Amino acid sequence: MSEPIDLRATFIPNDGEFFRVKLALEIAIDEVVNEPGCLRYELTEATEERLVLTEQWASQEDLDRHAKGSALQDLNESLSALLAEPVKVERV
Repeated sequence: MSEPIDLRATFIPNDGEFFRVKLALEIAIDEVVNEPGCLRYELTEATEERLVLTEQWASQEDLDRHAKGSALQDLNESLSALLAEPVKVERV
């Protein structure tokens, strides 16, 4: 059995777009928490300057499936014009 994979994704909204970014993330969270292998997918920080999403996946296969899934693609599309810089995803 593989070790869980922990990630932190940081989102920097454009000025005035905090609430739209937060809403897009909340919609995605509602979908992603039901994906196979999702152990944690939640906003752990939300300020006007940045939002942080903490993720935990049971395996690399589950994370790979998530990365190709419609919920993440829909989220990326929703955020495309709302972020000041690309999402920063890091393993923790």
